[in-house]
Amino acid sequence: MASRLYAWARWMVRRRRWVIATWILLLAVIGGLGATLHGKTSTEFTVPGVEAQQAQDLLKEKFPPAAGGVVRIVVAAPKGEAVTDPAQRHVLGSALRKAASVPGVVAVSQPAAVGAVSADRTIAYSDVRFMQEAAEVPQSAKDELSTVMQPLRDAGMQVELGGSAMLPQAEAGGPAELVGVAIAFTILAVALGSLVAAGLPLVTALLGVAVGVLGTMFVSRFVTMTGTATTLALMIGLAVGIDYALFVISRHREQLDDVGISWEESIARATATAGSAVVFAGATVVIALAALAITGIPFLTIMGLAGAVTVLIAVLVAISLLPAVLGVFGERMRPRRPKRTSKHKDRAPGSWGLAWARTVTRAPAVVLLAGVVGLLALALPVRDMRLGLPSYASQPEASTQHQSYDLLTEGFGPGFNATLTTVVDTDRIPQNQRQATVTQLRGELAADKNVATVSPPVSSPSGGIVVMSVVPKSSPDAQATTDLVHRLREQAPKIAHVGGSLYVTGQTAMAIDVAGKLGDALPLFIAVIVLLALILLAIAFQSVLVPLKAALGFLLSVGASLGAAVWVFQQGHLNGVLDVAAAGPVTSFLPVLLTGVLFGLAMDYEVFLVSRMREHYEHSKDPTEAIAQGVSRSARVVVAAALIMVAVFGGFIFNEDPIIKSIGFALAFGVFVDAFIVRMTLVPAAMVLLGRRAWSMPRWLGRLLPDVDIEGARLPALNPAEHKPGQGVDTPKDPAGDRTAARI
Repeated sequence: MASRLYAWARWMVRRRRWVIATWILLLAVIGGLGATLHGKTSTEFTVPGVEAQQAQDLLKEKFPPAAGGVVRIVVAAPKGEAVTDPAQRHVLGSALRKAASVPGVVAVSQPAAVGAVSADRTIAYSDVRFMQEAAEVPQSAKDELSTVMQPLRDAGMQVELGGSAMLPQAEAGGPAELVGVAIAFTILAVALGSLVAAGLPLVTALLGVAVGVLGTMFVSRFVTMTGTATTLALMIGLAVGIDYALFVISRHREQLDDVGISWEESIARATATAGSAVVFAGATVVIALAALAITGIPFLTIMGLAGAVTVLIAVLVAISLLPAVLGVFGERMRPRRPKRTSKHKDRAPGSWGLAWARTVTRAPAVVLLAGVVGLLALALPVRDMRLGLPSYASQPEASTQHQSYDLLTEGFGPGFNATLTTVVDTDRIPQNQRQATVTQLRGELAADKNVATVSPPVSSPSGGIVVMSVVPKSSPDAQATTDLVHRLREQAPKIAHVGGSLYVTGQTAMAIDVAGKLGDALPLFIAVIVLLALILLAIAFQSVLVPLKAALGFLLSVGASLGAAVWVFQQGHLNGVLDVAAAGPVTSFLPVLLTGVLFGLAMDYEVFLVSRMREHYEHSKDPTEAIAQGVSRSARVVVAAALIMVAVFGGFIFNEDPIIKSIGFALAFGVFVDAFIVRMTLVPAAMVLLGRRAWSMPRWLGRLLPDVDIEGARLPALNPAEHKPGQGVDTPKDPAGDRTAARI
């Protein structure tokens, strides 16, 4: 691989104008398509085949009005007044009549007629039902609905909007995310020692992310895609794009400083060595994200593929656009040698990394034991992990969704926000038994210990579908509500006995079904990922023990990250610091997503760190010294890369969307733990204990695995006569290239 990338990079450098122009043209074309022909992203996380979705499909087919999206208008009277006072009732009635004329509205309930007034008469609600499904209700209609409620606000009443059609759209690119990018630039400047060199990874990463995200937006025209998919693509693409460029540029400047070769030769060698690691590491991220498809969940598959394509573009940028841009800067990328005082003249570059390696490997067994115990302690909260989707209680406290949630809880109890919908298909029940069957079912549902009320049955025009609303006593995120859904579904065999079918659906039931499906898929997904790690690392390092060690470290990182997510988002710690509106279940797809993404990123650090160890081992055959030198040479760039990822992911912690917030936190914490505790601490300690056995491979297995040479062992040897220290600018032989880098 290294030899091919070496030739590839020289070609890119000599044709740098054409390469840069091609990428700019690609950005313009894809950007134009994404900006003008993008589709509409969805706010719903649905899973075909689960019971809640089957019920929705049945309603859409046989009782369309019941399948429409709902905006629930929640009204609170001014202090000391009631919503049933004549003046308040008049204003409310007038506003609801206007609401009925909003485009797409098919029904508006009257609070007094349906019992939607609280016991103290201070809070009431009206359900405005649209002909479209919840995700299809246009924003213009919701805005108009809010406008016609203005007279209520003028009268001193509080008006908030909730319901299935008010799910907010995930957004990215806010001030917090930009702060993360600014921090990344600062880290790059310190790590590379040059503002110009620090700016290059940001520029190339932003170009790659723009191509990936805008391309994803264009694809949303043809497939159903959640807004979280584009945000995830932005998050991961930006982080790996900066890191991959950092790895190549750092190696390039190291060679220019230490070896003194020409800049063109250095670019080719940096792309061949660090670029090989980038290709290999990027491939693991792409495969891990694409492997989300094995869950069989469409929205997660699309999310994984969107991230995978963006990472693939980041890899292509690092091995094509970046060498071309480095060729433009030419000799100006060579580090300036500072004047060293006598006090520091013996301090070699990477000396702190060497000191760290010596410290960690001095008592490797103690370090390994302490690290493993500490990570297992961080993972302990996972034992109590509950999966679900955020309710409106998790939205920002100032949002209308959160305010409506609080008002409904205050007026009608916590279970009112967890209302379940039971759907009974009575088509095959004998006509003379239908009413008795539904009446008996309603009584049995109401008798459950966690049911507050059951609404009167509502039949479709044909009479074949009957719908009843069940209000629990517990909140949407409570375990008691999940248990209630399972108990209600236990009534299905009784209905099936007389020829009918019973389904339980609604937002809460859908969240429970999605969580169950993802929970079932998690063990298989982790098994596939671990097997993938073993195979890829065995190919990379021609070793059996190195992959085993890497896989175990990865599992510790995932466990610690999930434990921290449970501790914060489910148990409610640090809510004020992280601006978490309310504690609740961990986002149902976070464990699967975290496993896939963190696997790829963990393998990045494993490849870059261990490849430098193996490179030194190939020359010295001294395993202990190879570990120390490998850490010394790679510590600076691995630490910088990890801090950049933590900064980028950490910026998303302050996103208002609770799903994006939890993903950003889990990834930032996971990368921090994996880079600093697992890779920089536990890996060197474990490698010392393994000794020469770390690099052993059974002969029969070695014959089966390809030798990819990511260390560049087969590159042509340097010719000292041609590559002298401090050599000036090369003149490219290709007529399409620049005459000299100095002219640019």
